[in-house]
Amino acid sequence: IWNQANYDLLTQLPNRRLFSDRLQQEIKKSQHDHSQFALLFIDLDRFKEVNDTLGHSHGDYLLIEASNRIQRHLKETDTVGRLGGDEFTVIIANLPDPSVMTLIAQRVLDALAAPYDLEGEIVYLSASIGITVFPEDATSSAELLKNADQAMYEAKKNGRNRFSFFTPMMQAMAQARMRMTRDLRNALGMHQFSVYFQPIVDLATQRIHKAEALIRWQHPEHGFISPAEFIPLAEETGLIHEIGDWVFHQSAQLVKRCLPLTNHDFQVSVNKSPVQFHDRAHSHQDWMEYLSGLGLSGHNIVVEITEGLLLNASSGIADKLLHFRDAGMQVAIDDFGTGYSSLSYLKKFDIDYLKIDQSFVRNLSDEGEDLALCEAIVTMAHKLDLRVIAEGVETTEQRDMLAQIGCDYGQGYLFSKPLPAEEFMQLLERASP
Repeated sequence: IWNQANYDLLTQLPNRRLFSDRLQQEIKKSQHDHSQFALLFIDLDRFKEVNDTLGHSHGDYLLIEASNRIQRHLKETDTVGRLGGDEFTVIIANLPDPSVMTLIAQRVLDALAAPYDLEGEIVYLSASIGITVFPEDATSSAELLKNADQAMYEAKKNGRNRFSFFTPMMQAMAQARMRMTRDLRNALGMHQFSVYFQPIVDLATQRIHKAEALIRWQHPEHGFISPAEFIPLAEETGLIHEIGDWVFHQSAQLVKRCLPLTNHDFQVSVNKSPVQFHDRAHSHQDWMEYLSGLGLSGHNIVVEITEGLLLNASSGIADKLLHFRDAGMQVAIDDFGTGYSSLSYLKKFDIDYLKIDQSFVRNLSDEGEDLALCEAIVTMAHKLDLRVIAEGVETTEQRDMLAQIGCDYGQGYLFSKPLPAEEFMQLLERASP
């Protein structure tokens, strides 16, 4: 009974309970000896994919092998524990100098990165490691574990298969992140969000043919907060579903107001996060019913996705894209050319628009490589019966060069910055024939 209460049944390592007791004992010992020790938080990268593709039995074998590899590269006086799942913790006792942790952590990373033979299936894996030092970083077990966890996530954020030391700046960033997450949960109910619309212009006729919906957050204390800051938080916390639906509703309402001014031919592009696609509970049918209630069709909405979504597309994502197609909605690939472009994806998923990333448009010149790249994208897209939208158009020279190579649409500050709904309507009224 004592063994079951204190040891992990799979790896036979100390479990969370026993490891916490060992950590407390190490703190007391180090305080008495005036010595240092390090705490490592190890998380296997993409372990879930092994479970999902090969099954839990193979995943269990991999965890056992990983625990053995960690132990083989440490001293007998060090303590390795398994907190649960694919998370391991390590106490490096009697640390003479924190700088030696660089060698120890790299040794563990190299060991975990070696191939795993899972009953004939060769699997490659990596790990992310967070490191914190007692008493330099913290003096309580709870703080040490939190520090090591934060450092581990920093390693993941920086590309995985690496280690990261805890720093006070990391703590400040984590606290700021926690506050922003809290504020984000209240932002929608407090009416702090708004949707701006940036026109997309037909380069042949100079008519405003579409618009892209762009969310803005006006924080009561910090002013405008960039979507690049809060959208990743919304994705991590699941708030992206509620926020995404709200943006869609605002966009559909704008379309209804714009149709009388555009000969009933107008579209708004709505960015859809990969997280929204992976949510099984979220159905395209909700959107279609909302459009129908406004007297609109699926043709009035363009769903913008990233190339990365297609690269990792499961059958469920393919089905959802097909449902959008069946409902009349068109699909655009945003920032085309900056991700993992593949012609097979364009054919497989029946894409309608490619949006050339502004990094290609920014330095357009008659003799430059960017113009050749843009022309190649336009030619390829037209061969596949796709239309092309160039982002970041800021000068008449860029507009003219894009029109010359046959680009269909332009979007950027040359035509207009993103505008609140009322100002966008005024712009559209002025531009209407």
